[in-house]
Amino acid sequence: MIVYTHSLTPRLQYVVDFLSQYFQIPFKLTSNEDKYLAAEVACKLNYSFHRLLPEEIWIHPHPLLSESAVRPVKAETFVYGGTKAFFKTEGDLPFDIFAAIFFLLTRYEEYLPNSKDEYGRFAHTASLAFKEGFLQQPAINMWLEELRRLFNEKETDCAIQKQPFEFIATYDIDMAWSFKNKGFKRNAGAFARDLTKGQFGQIISRIRVLTNKQPDPFDAFEWMHSLHQQYGLQPLYFFLVAQQTGKYDKNISVLNPAFQQLVQSIAASNKIGLHPSWQSGDIPLLIKKEKGVLETMSNKTIVHSRQHYIRFTLPHTYRYLIDAGIQHDYSMGYGTINGFRASIATPFYWYDLSKEEKTGLLVHPFCFMEGNSFYIQKFTAAQALEELQYFKNIIQSVNGTMCTIWHNSSLGTDPQFAGWREMYQEFIASVKNV
Repeated sequence: MIVYTHSLTPRLQYVVDFLSQYFQIPFKLTSNEDKYLAAEVACKLNYSFHRLLPEEIWIHPHPLLSESAVRPVKAETFVYGGTKAFFKTEGDLPFDIFAAIFFLLTRYEEYLPNSKDEYGRFAHTASLAFKEGFLQQPAINMWLEELRRLFNEKETDCAIQKQPFEFIATYDIDMAWSFKNKGFKRNAGAFARDLTKGQFGQIISRIRVLTNKQPDPFDAFEWMHSLHQQYGLQPLYFFLVAQQTGKYDKNISVLNPAFQQLVQSIAASNKIGLHPSWQSGDIPLLIKKEKGVLETMSNKTIVHSRQHYIRFTLPHTYRYLIDAGIQHDYSMGYGTINGFRASIATPFYWYDLSKEEKTGLLVHPFCFMEGNSFYIQKFTAAQALEELQYFKNIIQSVNGTMCTIWHNSSLGTDPQFAGWREMYQEFIASVKNV
């Protein structure tokens, strides 16, 4: 595949590299018109202001990829390919798909003045995808399927094959146990709070767990392991290893032998990653320290991470992760609603918009977190299953990658999550029967 352009820019090169990754064929960018015209290749794409060949695919550029500043841009949407599109121009596609991809993948709008949610995160209500009603669609994948169709319709050997659908099960281990292994002080304080609030059922459960008369309600690890073996899953676990507990960091002490043993046993047969603490959002040096703690505990080099509470700001958080040696991040989604924050269901390399350069950090977007369904959207298990099936179906339709987030706490025996474990297994069975 050869792509012609009047002007070579880092932004355009990033998009072309992404297309090479997405379609699994090399896209070569050139500004030499003669070379483009003479090239003996099956597929030609012209990204310039005038058509050059009748058999090429011509995309008329929007100014965004020729710029090097971040500024407010007008993104008026219209319906295209079953979703919304923007940056309307003329050509074989009715919009500049390259510029639109760049806008969404780089999270361009998150660099501009925007509203924050109660945790200081970019609010999903401020996003173009939410405002224009395509947050629940992997718009980029849908656009690229239209582009694939155009290539495949050409009277050349320009057919581009599809990649298979993939499912990735991931888990955040914020708190391994509800009652066990917290120490006398934390359990005594919790006992007193329960007593003050008249939560006698909670008190009885705590006593029964601490006296080994019933399992801890958050201890779902053996069940999860059996599920993965039954359906051939290769999960990824993210451990919170904050060295000090706080309002948002309530994990088990990293010095606790039972917690250390849990990490080691899971790491022995699964991929694990770091769940950088809330505190690390204020003190970035803690990311390296926590990573070191998890590496020592697991005897593994840690290259995967996901932000606790999905708390991150661009470009700062991703730069800190790269500096700490993280190569894969799984934070690209919202902690307030399920959907596609970057409008894609495919991993992509992060582009540092402030430095105008592609980085080696591979971003793995997620579309579903059970906490959003349960706590924010107030869904029942049945409603959450419908939501999961919707995401599975739409991602399958574009042969994307579906990444979900669950917590051990929702897969255990806590009464408030009654039915969610069974619902999750039903969903996994449907995925593996694809």
